[in-house]
Amino acid sequence: MSQSNQEAPNLRYLNAYSAQLQQQAQGLLEAGKTADFLLKRYPDAHNINGTRPLYDYAMALKNQFMRSSAPISKVVYDDKIHVINNALGLHTFVSRVQGNKLKAKNEIRISSLFRRIPEPLLKMIVVHELAHLREKEHDKAFYKLCCYMEPDYHQLEFDLRLYLCHRDWFGDLW
Repeated sequence: MSQSNQEAPNLRYLNAYSAQLQQQAQGLLEAGKTADFLLKRYPDAHNINGTRPLYDYAMALKNQFMRSSAPISKVVYDDKIHVINNALGLHTFVSRVQGNKLKAKNEIRISSLFRRIPEPLLKMIVVHELAHLREKEHDKAFYKLCCYMEPDYHQLEFDLRLYLCHRDWFGDLW
């Protein structure tokens, strides 16, 4: 589904990156080479399709890297998350009064768009949301924690954002 008769590809997912990286990404998109680039790096989609497998996947990462962090009550794919408005996923912290106690629940919601992407890209999203258990802001400590859990975090985030640009321009890959 080529859009050659329309305007240049929208790079809204890459706005935070340098002009040089944006130019390279735009060149790949305009040449129709993003699919080859991404499929070479990530040939297969993950098979973590249901709520329970996604919860188990997130808990395994949490237990490996953040055992002492607050518990997670829910990890789900969410059809209502719009990638443009809410980034890639949401971490919510809900406080509820139960009797005379205040109960806190941490929930992670990942856009349903990511049901069929490669596992390393899904891991990057889960790592990002898990990091919010300890670090609420996207600051230096937050990204340090992300890189602790996934050393290739920054490359994976860039590749996922490139995929989102590709998806807007050409459609799904996996």
